[in-house]
Amino acid sequence: MKTTLTPIAEVAGRGVPVRGNDIDTDRIIPARFMKCVSFDGLGAYAFYDERFDAHKSPKPHPFNDERFDDGDILIVNSNFGCGSSREHAPQALMHFGIRAVIGESFADIFRGNCTAMGIPTVTLSHADAVAVQNVVAANPDTEISIDLKRKIVWAGDRKFAADIPEAFRKSLLSGEWDTTAVLLAGAEAVETTAGRIPYMHQFLWDDDRA
Repeated sequence: MKTTLTPIAEVAGRGVPVRGNDIDTDRIIPARFMKCVSFDGLGAYAFYDERFDAHKSPKPHPFNDERFDDGDILIVNSNFGCGSSREHAPQALMHFGIRAVIGESFADIFRGNCTAMGIPTVTLSHADAVAVQNVVAANPDTEISIDLKRKIVWAGDRKFAADIPEAFRKSLLSGEWDTTAVLLAGAEAVETTAGRIPYMHQFLWDDDRA
């Protein structure tokens, strides 16, 4: 089976600045919302306790701010996504509409989970991350662009040097971030290899088997 891989070389859109260091995965998606069979609909609960009070009334938060309704590139500060390794955190962000995250630094597992979903996470210096947040806060219509080939972030006409682990960058550029697609693309090779392993014979698909 041939499966088309989807390379990601650039992400462009509008920004959403969420300020603060050490924003953990429990703040991104509270644990009580993780009782789900699938991730569909999880976006409604992204930053839920930050966005709503005990009476479900909205609180001031960028995800509630209509100025950032079109925002799909999250701009954060240091150690974003720390705490629990829950995959639900990047899933909640993706289902909310986030397609990339720019920040000062990320928790390693959170960053790996994002990459495995095709969400680039690039880092800027503290000063540059704050500068991009300020640009977006002042003008939410500013186009934010992430160029993974050249490792550059553009905020309007301002250019910032970005960084991303090389393994993540290569997997995004090649489309190999989608591990399911990679496995499906190599299904014949996997079956051939499995056929050489004696104890795997009983697990192989056989159209002639009853």
